[in-house]
Amino acid sequence: MNNKLVNAQAEIILPSVGLNEDIDFFTKTIGMQLNEIFPADDPSVAVISGFGLRIRLEKGSLAPPSFIKIFVDTKSHLNELKSNLTAPNGCKIEIIKTVEELIMPKTNHEFVVRRLADQAPWVIGRAGMHYRDLIPSRLGGSIIASHIRIPDGGPVPDMVHYHTVGFQLIFCYKGWVDLVYEDQGEPFRLHQGCCVIQPPEIRHKVLFASDNIEVIEIGVPAEHVTTIDHNMKLPNQTVNKNRKFKGQKFVHHKVKDAKWSQFRLSGFEARDTTISDNTQNIAGVQVARFIGGDGYWTSHNSDILFNFVMSGSLVLESEGKKSNQMKPGDAFVIPPNMKTKYSACTQDLELLEVSLPGKFDTTVF
Repeated sequence: MNNKLVNAQAEIILPSVGLNEDIDFFTKTIGMQLNEIFPADDPSVAVISGFGLRIRLEKGSLAPPSFIKIFVDTKSHLNELKSNLTAPNGCKIEIIKTVEELIMPKTNHEFVVRRLADQAPWVIGRAGMHYRDLIPSRLGGSIIASHIRIPDGGPVPDMVHYHTVGFQLIFCYKGWVDLVYEDQGEPFRLHQGCCVIQPPEIRHKVLFASDNIEVIEIGVPAEHVTTIDHNMKLPNQTVNKNRKFKGQKFVHHKVKDAKWSQFRLSGFEARDTTISDNTQNIAGVQVARFIGGDGYWTSHNSDILFNFVMSGSLVLESEGKKSNQMKPGDAFVIPPNMKTKYSACTQDLELLEVSLPGKFDTTVF
């Protein structure tokens, strides 16, 4: 950073015809404060500030009127005003009430099959990472599932940030990545087959990645805000691994410590990541692998049931739908109460299954 700019100030210039009328609007109506006005005998410039914004009103300026959004909480005096106002100088003001609680959209259930071979080009997203959308419809805004890769390893140009989410999973599909999280101690390496959940608003940062790292990221709801925290440095001094963030605990599931047990579907065993227990059953994450046998027709009552094929292949048979050959990199979503069957499973088949909620019922036919 250039130290010469540290004490500099920036202003937005707005035109003014009647300076007094504009001053009255921005100070008395909106609640900003007057900082400067000159010249004294016939004022033509006024500087006002508020809500993190500094505005310079200039008589005769050729600058166009602007559009300002003001975000307020439920206790603000601005809630008494109309949501859309127009200043005497033509500037539009929109007053937006911030929502204190995260709104979870109702799930728009549908059967989704997303094949790697049919996928459109990868899109470059935040911090130079490549994104591939696994659920294009987002099920009505209830979930986003992304296949993310970083082709060239090395330091990741990330900043300390957090997400306003209901649930978020990072599953390392290939390679490894170094991460650091608020209150979780020193940075650590997330290896292939391991995963973490990022509880709501936990500060974190991606530090370093291997060549060709690939992860699966699940976010609920689909649209959520990412906020940069310019004040926190990670790792921070506090270590509290039992801390709850909005009721959820941080989880780092490691393959080497996993215990395999019977899966909900016959012919499979699974390792539970303990995410259901640590999110108060908001979501569950299991890695299931085929151990042999014939499949059965089943249905479930989970609101969302997402699967990603990590290795091997299967034929996904679905009631009223054509059969789908599923291979590594493919993903599918099975809506509640739809009958499906996993058949022609190869011995190396391994699936990542994410459910919301974590506990649900499976019916065998």
